[in-house]
Amino acid sequence: MYIVIVGAGKVGYFLAKRMIAAKHTVAIVDKDKAICEEIAKQLEGLVIHGDGCDPRILEEAGLGRAEVVAAVTGDDEDNLIICQLAKEKFRIQRTVARVNNPDNEHTFSELGIDVPIDSTKIIAKIIEEEVSFSDFVNLMSFKRGKLSIVRVDLPPDSPVINKRVQDIQLPPDSVLVSIVRGEEVIVPKGNTAFQAQDDIIALTLVGNEPQLLNLLVGKI
Repeated sequence: MYIVIVGAGKVGYFLAKRMIAAKHTVAIVDKDKAICEEIAKQLEGLVIHGDGCDPRILEEAGLGRAEVVAAVTGDDEDNLIICQLAKEKFRIQRTVARVNNPDNEHTFSELGIDVPIDSTKIIAKIIEEEVSFSDFVNLMSFKRGKLSIVRVDLPPDSPVINKRVQDIQLPPDSVLVSIVRGEEVIVPKGNTAFQAQDDIIALTLVGNEPQLLNLLVGKI
């Protein structure tokens, strides 16, 4: 997969390093010449010095043939402009943007960013989860806030314990993505049976979250 990363700070650098290690082809764009020169010495990838908000720079980075663009600069306005250029000018199918100010996440979603990443919100959810031991955690919303990836912990009294996936009726437009059981990650099939303490990862419409929680936990 060809990926263009705009922003070569710590987030961009480690993201690029990880993607390259996973055998993806990566191009990195940043305004800071010194940072670009340093990264070029450390990573095997195309490094472009320039403003990622400039279509000519994005074209030089090969955005026209990229499958994903990740805008991870420290400026929300830049990240938004980069993703909109990627969508409208280069017809990129998948845009990922770092959201530095949590108040801007809704704006990013409304303006068509496929996956706005608000690290503050994610960290807050992790903290809240550890403090409250909540049965239900919304891990991420995307597609303009219409879809959610959620995690549900099955308590011992869950109504689905020992039932098979094919024996339960999920809410409309919902799908089970995986079951985390101890150290094992299970791709659920029709004959997969639920067990107490399973962590269920599911994709659902935002409005169907209460139905999903009621089905799996039985508390509402």
